[in-house]
Amino acid sequence: MSIIISLIVFSLIVIVHEFGHFAVAKKVGICVQEFSVGMGPLLFSRQKGETQYSVRALPFGGFCRMQGEEGDDDDGSKDYDPSRSFNSKTILRRFAVLFAGPGMNFVLAFVLLFIMLGVNGFFLPEVNIVYEGTPAEAAGLQHGDRILKLNGTRLHIYQDYSLVIANYASDEPVDYLIERNGEKLNVTVQPEYNEEEDRYMVGFTFNARSGLFGKQVEGYNRATVADTINADIWTMNYFVKSVVVGFVKLFTFQVKSNEISGPIGMVSMIGDTYEAGLKYSLTDAIMNMATLSALLSTNLGIINLFPIPAMDGGRIAFLLLEGIRRKPVDPEIEGRIHLAGFMLLMACMILIAFNDIVNIIR
Repeated sequence: MSIIISLIVFSLIVIVHEFGHFAVAKKVGICVQEFSVGMGPLLFSRQKGETQYSVRALPFGGFCRMQGEEGDDDDGSKDYDPSRSFNSKTILRRFAVLFAGPGMNFVLAFVLLFIMLGVNGFFLPEVNIVYEGTPAEAAGLQHGDRILKLNGTRLHIYQDYSLVIANYASDEPVDYLIERNGEKLNVTVQPEYNEEEDRYMVGFTFNARSGLFGKQVEGYNRATVADTINADIWTMNYFVKSVVVGFVKLFTFQVKSNEISGPIGMVSMIGDTYEAGLKYSLTDAIMNMATLSALLSTNLGIINLFPIPAMDGGRIAFLLLEGIRRKPVDPEIEGRIHLAGFMLLMACMILIAFNDIVNIIR
C-alpha cells in the first residue's frame, strides 16, 4: 500500500511541476516535443499533435523536452520552425517557462494546505489554558495572550513557535513579547523539566480555530476564509524556512546519515504517515497525505530553484548570465555543464538510495 500511495504522491507532484513548464511553453509559442512522467526507459507513449506524452520506468522525476532547449536541434524536417525554439524566445519568456515548474509546486502546496487547514483547523500563537503551578503561571501568562515574538523572532502561526524553540536549549529562559488587551508586554519564562513527559515544559496550551468546512470543535471559533488563507500563507512560509534550514544543516554537516531520506526512505515515511492517520479515520489519513504532499512539493520547488546545473535554477542562472553579458553562453559549453550537473545529481541519488537501504537494514 505504501508503494501505491507513494507513486500517487510523487506522480502528482511531478505532473504538476512539468505541467507548469508545459503550459507556459505552449503559451509563449515554444514547441514541446515530449512531456514525460518518470525518467529512464520508456514504458508507454502517445503522440498527440507535436507532443509525445510518455510514462517512463523510474517514477522519481520527469521532464518537459522543448525544441532548442539543448541547443540547435534542427532535424532538417519541413515541420521545423526555428521561431518556436526555446532559445529563440526573449530572456523574460524563457525565465517564465523555467520558473513555472517550481512555481506550480508552490501553487500545489498552497491548495493542499488550504484543504487541510479548512478541514482540520489550525492552532494559533495564542495562549489558551494556563496550568496551575507551572512556569507559565509563575511568569504571569494568561488566557488570550497573543504571542507576538519569541526570543526576538516574530510569530505568525503555531509552527513558528516550535521552530524557534527547536533552536534553543530547553533549560534556557525564553523571552515572550505578548499582546494583552491591546497592550504589549515582555514576559520571561523559565521552562521546567517534567520527568513524566521526559522534556522541558512551560505549562500552557494553544488556542485554535475550527476548520472552515470541517467539524466544529467545542471551545474554538470557526475560521473564516481570510483566517484560513492567512494561516495557509504563513504555513507555506514555515515550510520554506524549514526546508532552507534543513539544507543549511545538510551542507554544513550538521545532519546525521540516518536523518537523510531519499526516494526509498520517503516511501516508508509516506506509508507511516498514512497509517498514522488511518488509526483515527480515513479523513485523517488523507489530510496527513495532503500535508506531507504539500511539504514535498514545496521541497521540490525550492530544490529546483537552487543554481545547480541541470536543474531549473541552474538554467535560470545561465539566463541571468546571458542578460549580464548581453549574449548567450556557448550552447555546447552550457550543455556540457548541465550534463556534468545531471551526472552529479544521479550519483547523489544513488548514494542517498544506498543510505536509505542501510537505514532500513539497521
